[in-house]
Amino acid sequence: MKRKAVYAGSFDPITKGHLDIITRALGVFDEIIVAVAHNQAKDTGLFTAAERVAMIRQAVTDAGARVSVDVFSGLLVEYCDRVQATAIIRGLRAVSDFEYEFQMAMMNRHLNARVETYFMTASEAYFYTASRLVKEVASLGGDVSALVPPGVHRALVERFAKPTRS
Repeated sequence: MKRKAVYAGSFDPITKGHLDIITRALGVFDEIIVAVAHNQAKDTGLFTAAERVAMIRQAVTDAGARVSVDVFSGLLVEYCDRVQATAIIRGLRAVSDFEYEFQMAMMNRHLNARVETYFMTASEAYFYTASRLVKEVASLGGDVSALVPPGVHRALVERFAKPTRS
């Protein structure tokens, strides 16, 4: 039986830290579904869900068929049942992430004991990288090219391009 896991998040945008978690998770699981969480009523992301999916697909092409990308809304454990995944992958950067992630894992276990949560710590090179910080630095003209895949970097530069005066 294939070991299938869901790595869910907003991925607004995906970073090299996210990609590091995906790559390392492939050492444990046969298949990873990168699931972009989308709540139409609350989503105020920089990029639309469709844009995020496209950027992630471009970033994970080297992983081949073992990584797929999807959008979901609603309860994550219900999504896991729909796609027949038995695991949720969560990345941890700092100790401060753990309390929130632990609460979510316990709630998910309460809702569906068939789905287990696996925590993976961020690699040393990316433990400080967060999509929120990447967007903030990029919006102020800072160089985030070392923190995101090339396609994401291009999208950020375009999104935050200053209009030229004529």
